Amino acid sequence: MKKPPWRKLIRGATIQRDVEEIRDLFVKYVKEETVQPLKELGRFVLYGTIGSLFVGFGVTMLLLGVLRFLQEQFRVFNGSLSWLPYLIVALIAALVAALTLWRIVSGAAKRRLQGPR
Repeated sequence: MKKPPWRKLIRGATIQRDVEEIRDLFVKYVKEETVQPLKELGRFVLYGTIGSLFVGFGVTMLLLGVLRFLQEQFRVFNGSLSWLPYLIVALIAALVAALTLWRIVSGAAKRRLQGPR
């Protein structure tokens, strides 16, 4: 027995509709799983960058303040020892940088990699 021609049209429309639904579902999935996390990551990076710039500026101002304090308060640093406040501030800056790097390396990321104990 021969199938009526209208069943072919309905079945073709159903397949086409299914393909469109699958495509729409795929597009929604890609947007949800890639675009949204990338937007959140961008926001995280933006705030982190701004915060880092502010902290860096603040630390620079504090180091400059320590330098000016040493130069003004201790007259022994005048003359041939005028380089000593710069060395002291450079050592303080190196100490701050070392503490920062140590904290980054041994922070939460390292504990997360080791897993639960």
